[in-house]
Amino acid sequence: MKKTLLILVASIAFLACENNVEEETGNEQNDTPEQNDPDTDEQSEVCDTTISFSDDVKSIIDTNCIGCHGGSRFPDLRTYENISINAQNIRGQVVSRRMPQGGSLTNDEIELIKCWIDSGALDN
Repeated sequence: MKKTLLILVASIAFLACENNVEEETGNEQNDTPEQNDPDTDEQSEVCDTTISFSDDVKSIIDTNCIGCHGGSRFPDLRTYENISINAQNIRGQVVSRRMPQGGSLTNDEIELIKCWIDSGALDN
């Protein structure tokens, strides 16, 4: 029950924030032929298994999220435990570009966070 309530409150907090859309360079179509090939979609969806929380993900969160979510605003993202509890909400917010509020993540940063969470959000 507590976990469900925590997830509900986190979702509401995230939804209260504005959308942030990173400006794309180039034309509006995919820049490489491989991105247009449906046969390579499966390969592009494969996550890098070497993504590390301590080496890759934590620095992105520290740089882009702690300003607001450093203890004064829910969810508190200062620790691995709090990040892992909120991992699916974080994933949804960064993939939809609702977060970080007042800034934006690069496509590579979003992909790193997404893959880390999809791979189990390990404390590695």
